[in-house]
Amino acid sequence: MPDIVLTRIDARLIHGQVATQWCGSVGANLLLVANDDVAVNEMRQGLMNMAAPAYAQTRFFSIEKTCAIISKASPQQHIAIICDCPQDVLRLVEGGVPIKKVNIGNMHMAEGKRQVATSVAVNDDDVACFKKLQDLGVELEIRRVPDIAAEPVDKLFK
Repeated sequence: MPDIVLTRIDARLIHGQVATQWCGSVGANLLLVANDDVAVNEMRQGLMNMAAPAYAQTRFFSIEKTCAIISKASPQQHIAIICDCPQDVLRLVEGGVPIKKVNIGNMHMAEGKRQVATSVAVNDDDVACFKKLQDLGVELEIRRVPDIAAEPVDKLFK
């Protein structure tokens, strides 16, 4: 079974907060961006590689590829999975990726979304995905950075 130390939803994917705070606090040495668009966009991959900490490897896989190969991860790989939306996390869980907890870090405000927490804006589809994740036994946590308290997840469902 892969050692998944963090699964985070963050629209920015790999950036300073993930690189400097989250990786160190959870002991991640592999940052796996699970995103169909980024998996084929070398320019975005290059930018994220620059933000990644030197001690961590990076991988940029489609959702399908992540589901297919994560079970082959080495026990020495302490994996932080980063997705940009709850829909992708749900696809991973339904595809067999053993995710137990999801850190909801940053979901940008956009047309049709409502702000529900400090850095989290959702639409009805996002809420439905979060409910389904909970129904599948996945724990949810709203937390921007590791050294602040989590916000109540019931904010997602109001």
